[in-house]
Amino acid sequence: MKNIFFALLGFLLFSNGAFAQLKAVKYTDGNQKLNGLSIAPKKGSKTKPGILILPAWKGIDTHSKQSAEKLSKMGYYAFVADIYGEGNYPTNTQEAGKQAGLYKTNIADYQRRIQLAWDQLVKAGANPDNIVVIGYCFGGTGALEAARAGMKIQGAVSFHGGLGRDASRVNNPITAKILVLHGADDTYVPATEVAAFQQEMRDTKADWEMIYYADSVHAFTDPEAGNDNSKGAAYNEKAAKRSWERMNAFLKEVLK
Repeated sequence: MKNIFFALLGFLLFSNGAFAQLKAVKYTDGNQKLNGLSIAPKKGSKTKPGILILPAWKGIDTHSKQSAEKLSKMGYYAFVADIYGEGNYPTNTQEAGKQAGLYKTNIADYQRRIQLAWDQLVKAGANPDNIVVIGYCFGGTGALEAARAGMKIQGAVSFHGGLGRDASRVNNPITAKILVLHGADDTYVPATEVAAFQQEMRDTKADWEMIYYADSVHAFTDPEAGNDNSKGAAYNEKAAKRSWERMNAFLKEVLK
């Protein structure tokens, strides 16, 4: 019994301290309460580059928190956005799909929530002229939407994100540089959607790049996705490492 007690105590201490450097930030969208996470760089920089992180469809998770802490160690201000808001956090995949679907359908609402998170990143100290948005899965869709909306960002990075958009929407010029990191076997994003996205990039005269990772499906950067590709979403260690390194090179290119 004593051993069980100390094991449990150690787990609780580790859990509470795992993301000790992240600061909870409360902000609002009208009457909707939002709860984001902010972290300052380990070492200051005159250019104060910032990274806005858009989580996957279940909202702020371990993966997005870990990304924020890694980016902090690399010298960036980072902010993890809360898209859904207090009282709307999914507890399962069915609820996550419903919530994400609402924002994919109501793009203006999604773009507004991203902009509000951008504001918080700037308030935390990031240079408004030196920001990149990155996102995972649903958040990858959001990163592209930030670019489509003409937000004040230098670049947008989509990790295994949805690429689609309503064909009736007007194509506006995209000035932010675009990096799409995509699983070569991602069945969640059909070939027609990929082709339409690439044509959109051409039509908007965007500076874009799309990289495919072999033997990779949806969610390939998230260890919690498991390792069974047949389920459509699975972690791929090699692709996760390579895509992070490519993002790092992209950040060095587009940020001051």
